[in-house]
Amino acid sequence: MNNASLFLLSFSVGILVVIQGGINAKLGVMLNNTLLATSAALVMSTSFTLLAVFLTIRELPSLHQIQTIPTYMWFTGGALSFLAVTLFYYIIPRIGIATAVIFGLSGQIIFAAIASHFGWFGMPVEPITIKKVMGMLVMVMGVLLIKY
Repeated sequence: MNNASLFLLSFSVGILVVIQGGINAKLGVMLNNTLLATSAALVMSTSFTLLAVFLTIRELPSLHQIQTIPTYMWFTGGALSFLAVTLFYYIIPRIGIATAVIFGLSGQIIFAAIASHFGWFGMPVEPITIKKVMGMLVMVMGVLLIKY
């Protein structure tokens, strides 16, 4: 897949995050419980993921591959997903979907720049440059203009 397609796909993911956040935050309000909405979302997500795995997987990882994966990697991603999703559903009805997404996106961009700079999580190193810092400052100013 070429970069243009990947950029469009990433943009589409952003749209999907806003839609699912809005729907599931409303579900949490209707149920009077953010955790129930999170549970419903994650159960459905797990169901769709397992279906996709069963339809597409050609070969299971070997026992050796599984044993070489650090234990924390099996749990950390799920715990962080739970926390992020639950907080998103909690925040949206209180400050609005646009504000929640704008500030969440700001956090993602700034943290992604830092993580990329140091090559955290085994990802390629992308140094923070003056141009990137200026871009982040413009983005934060844009967030403030949108909000205030």
